[in-house]
Amino acid sequence: MHTDLRELREVLQRENDEFRHLVESHESCETRLHELQGKGFLSEAEKLEEVTIKKKKLLLKDRMEAMLRHRRGANVSASQSP
Repeated sequence: MHTDLRELREVLQRENDEFRHLVESHESCETRLHELQGKGFLSEAEKLEEVTIKKKKLLLKDRMEAMLRHRRGANVSASQSP
């Protein structure tokens, strides 16, 4: 199942501009979070940025998961058609 999901994700990244943009944005958020978490002390602005990035990252992940579920459902329906 994990392999199928990984393959589906790779297909969507190749074929769907929106999905690819979501993945890139998610990775960008992850990179910035690592930068912030690597600091010994965060200013109030950086703490707010960290919270904002975490929320954005979750929204991006939710949207990617919805697209994966939709695509997986479309694939199942197509394979069950006579």
